[in-house]
Amino acid sequence: MSDHKLYFDYLDSHLGELELTSTADHLLSVLFLKTEKNVLDKQPVQPSAINEETKKQLNAYFKKELTQFSLPLNPAGTDFQKSVWNELIKIPFGTTISYLTLAKKLGDVNSIRAAASANGKNPITIIIPCHRVIGADGKLVGYSGDMWRKQWLLNHESRQESLF
Repeated sequence: MSDHKLYFDYLDSHLGELELTSTADHLLSVLFLKTEKNVLDKQPVQPSAINEETKKQLNAYFKKELTQFSLPLNPAGTDFQKSVWNELIKIPFGTTISYLTLAKKLGDVNSIRAAASANGKNPITIIIPCHRVIGADGKLVGYSGDMWRKQWLLNHESRQESLF
C-alpha cells in the first residue's frame, strides 16, 4: 500500500526559498515560499528520499550540471492541466515556446487561455518548466513565481549572456 503521508522540506536557491512536498513515492509540489501574491506558511521539515533527490537535482540544475530532471512526479490537477504539464516537460532546456504553440500542441488553438491558466497553476515549478512559455511576440508574459524569476530562469538556461 502506498504511503499517503506528506513530507516537507525546503531549499534555499538563487530565486529564494523553495518548498518541496512529496509522498514517499512522488514529488507533489515545488513552490516558491514567497511571491508578490503569496506567502506560504512553513511546514515542519519531514525529510523524504524524494525530497532529498529533488534538492540534489535542483542544486545540479542551478550549477548548470543538469538540464533534464528525472523525478517521479504526481502533481494534483485536472486531466486537462496534467496534459498541459506533460507538454511543458517536453520543452527542451534552453528553448521557449509561445502559449499559442502550447495550445496547438494540445490539439486545439482555441484552448490558448485554458492552457495559459493551467500553465500558471503548475505546482512543480522549475522541474515542470512553465517558465519556458512566452508570448507569441517573444515577450515575457505571465509567471506565478514573479516575472523576475522567469527572466532569471530563462537567462540561466540560455547559452547567451542575457535573453531578457
